[in-house]
Amino acid sequence: MKTLELQKDQAKGSAKVACGERLVSAYSDCAYCRHCTGVRVGRRVIQTPQSQAFMEIRRGTAPDENLMNAALMFNTYVRDGSAIECDDDDGTGFQQRY
Repeated sequence: MKTLELQKDQAKGSAKVACGERLVSAYSDCAYCRHCTGVRVGRRVIQTPQSQAFMEIRRGTAPDENLMNAALMFNTYVRDGSAIECDDDDGTGFQQRY
């Protein structure tokens, strides 16, 4: 498990992390990567809400719009957070979550 520090640019409203050998957007890449396991906010690590929402949708216990709500919540965590928790120990980089 790796902890990737967020590099934020307040003027642009962007948050990037070093993934593989390049900088990627936490909002658009980490949110949809299967290696992303959580966001560090303060001293806590909050599990990505997309994984929980996706499991509930697959089981048929939640409507599809829960996935959109989870993505919005992830963006809030990134905005307030300081790092991304990543399980890409092999360094393969981005892998599509869905």
